[in-house]
Amino acid sequence: MVKMYKGGAYLINGTQLVEDAQEAAKIAGAVSEEDARRQTIAYSILQAHNTSGDEKKLKIKFDSLTSHDITFVGIIQTARASGLTEFPVPYVLTNCHNSLCAVGGTINEDDHMFGLSCAKRYGGIYVPPHLAVIHQYAREMQAGCGRMILGSDSHTRYGALGTMAIGEGGPELVKQLLSRTYDVDMPGVVAVYLTGSLNKGVGPQDVALAIIGEVFGCGYVKNKVMEFVGPGVKNLSMDMRIGVDVMTTETTCLSSIWETDEATSDWLEIHGRKDAYKKLAPGSVAYYDGVVEVDLSTIKPMIAMPFHPSNTYTIEDVNANLADVLADVQKRAQVSLGDGIDLGLSKKIRDGRFYVDQGVVAGCAGGGFENICDVADILAGASIGSDEFSMSVYPASQPVFMELIRNGAIAKIMGAGVTVRSAFCGPCFGAGDVPANQGFSIRHSTRNFPNREGSKPGNGQIASVALMDARSIAATALNKGFLTPATDIDVDFSKPKYFFDREIYENRVYEGFGKADKSQEIKLGPNIKDWPAMIELTEDILLKVTAEIHDPVTTTDELIPSGETSSYRSNPIGLAQFTLSRKDPEYVGRAKEIQEVENVRRGGSCIGQTYPYMREIFHKIKETFPNAEGRRTGIGSVIYAVKPGDGSAREQAASCQRVLGGMANIAKEYATKRYRSNLINWGMIPFIFPEDELPFANLDYIFVPGIRTAVKEKAPSVKAYVVKPEGLKEFTLQIGAMTDDERQIILDGCLINYYRNN
Repeated sequence: MVKMYKGGAYLINGTQLVEDAQEAAKIAGAVSEEDARRQTIAYSILQAHNTSGDEKKLKIKFDSLTSHDITFVGIIQTARASGLTEFPVPYVLTNCHNSLCAVGGTINEDDHMFGLSCAKRYGGIYVPPHLAVIHQYAREMQAGCGRMILGSDSHTRYGALGTMAIGEGGPELVKQLLSRTYDVDMPGVVAVYLTGSLNKGVGPQDVALAIIGEVFGCGYVKNKVMEFVGPGVKNLSMDMRIGVDVMTTETTCLSSIWETDEATSDWLEIHGRKDAYKKLAPGSVAYYDGVVEVDLSTIKPMIAMPFHPSNTYTIEDVNANLADVLADVQKRAQVSLGDGIDLGLSKKIRDGRFYVDQGVVAGCAGGGFENICDVADILAGASIGSDEFSMSVYPASQPVFMELIRNGAIAKIMGAGVTVRSAFCGPCFGAGDVPANQGFSIRHSTRNFPNREGSKPGNGQIASVALMDARSIAATALNKGFLTPATDIDVDFSKPKYFFDREIYENRVYEGFGKADKSQEIKLGPNIKDWPAMIELTEDILLKVTAEIHDPVTTTDELIPSGETSSYRSNPIGLAQFTLSRKDPEYVGRAKEIQEVENVRRGGSCIGQTYPYMREIFHKIKETFPNAEGRRTGIGSVIYAVKPGDGSAREQAASCQRVLGGMANIAKEYATKRYRSNLINWGMIPFIFPEDELPFANLDYIFVPGIRTAVKEKAPSVKAYVVKPEGLKEFTLQIGAMTDDERQIILDGCLINYYRNN
């Protein structure tokens, strides 16, 4: 189904892949690899937005920005503290995550009112709750060929519409709001070369999962741009392309882009934005750093079993080897959840078949028009039954919802017993359709990380999610909850034409770009708090290891849980109480203990008098470093994880550690650029220790002398010392490459301080 090239390749005239440079020259004439790199679509878009004058070291300014109600409060609060006066580019504030307003009293709607008041004051665009999920609105109203969009959500992907979109943590949006740049080395570009056509019943999620299953584990496209090309592109409808594209985030790529054609033009014209179209295609000889070749005709209905989108099987294989697959899933789950957790998967085998409890089609991945129309065709005149199995559908926007009502699809779906909800991202991050204990949910959404469905293992609850395409979810519903690929059923898909009703947005969306009103008062609810003060990096630091995680990958959901905790996103200290709560419940207490020591130090008191054990630690340090002293040694916490940061772009995965006194992470590697950037923007050093055997353990103290000088002088590494009763144990921590601005942010203590100082 999916083939990865071992090295790079030339794409000639958009149709012929050649791995050998000499052979490529025979076919297309002499062209250097460097010149051929400049003929990718990605290169042309990135350079058009690059302000540095250096094609290798990019300083990008985006055309527009987008955020949702979990992230925009913190972003705007940071920007306000850093001197914000007006939004310099269109900035869309959507309300699709905390839109239920069901947890914590008034705090969610307070956030929404904050957003509306800021849109009025600074000149923004405000999309009220239930009107559209963040990415659907961006597709419908912002994306255009050759544009770039930055979003504070990891699934900011609009490549199918010719837009290079990047999901990053909030501080990167703050930089754009302050007319600064997004600084990144020119990324590698990998061709995703499509051939063939999909078989009936196969959908975009099947294609996406087939790709993710192959490329994620080996990091083939990590921090690169995926460029979709080849003769198979024209055989995919726009909704199909969009559905594949949004899932590219789960490969850990930086961004995505597709060649555009008449289908792209028609889609934009339907949405009243024909002028946003232009033809995008690679040049006559384009060089790619790698190739993922996908024969669409070989793709079968897929399922990503718990607990990662890369844990993929064909549904056919799961049904054929059910007991073995479920046993493997339980074994994998123990890595993240521990041996005492039983997912209850054996109970799902009924008469040799796999029975699931719930189906959900929702959000930016599943809630598209074509997906839901195909669901309606499968379920027309049927019933999902009255047993445990239930199903819900969330159209991605009110315009999509309206057209589904007008063409009768909603009536077919509801007639089968499926419930239909408004535009909401909840099922994707644990705030909607939470299954029963030991429940198993199949979802056309973006992620299936542990507890992403909303269960709370600390309270004795566990449930799990598998990712599937909407068509196979509907086929499973047709069979009353028994796992079924859509290719096993006989259905004629009607494929009705889509008509976009722009008036829905014109009647409700606040369009304030270019209309900033400085007299507008910002509405601050009682849960909206300013960021606490953070000090600059001291010359030396003393770190206490407060969590040690050896899972192969640690997600941002594990660093700061999603779900109902998202209601506290506007309260940095309140939210920080949930840090690592599902992974290491003792972390917060440990971090607070060492933070109190630092507070005493910063207050000018002798920490040795208040905390006698600290006197012993410093005496041991002074045996090797006689000049070490408390007034120039910051004291804080550090976590170790093998590969942290997979998943969401939420800055809170880093900022919550910082609020609790975190000063660094130590990792074998970082799962994504965005998490590493979040650490830096919050003044935390992203140390790398590549070895398997650690010289330190949880609760150990690590002394890092001269760290400020090392950062300032661009040292690639620094000597560190584990403080042991018998003396100091030396080891080396890598600092890694940073831009000059990133180093200064670390020195100043955080991005807010950096802007105040500059």
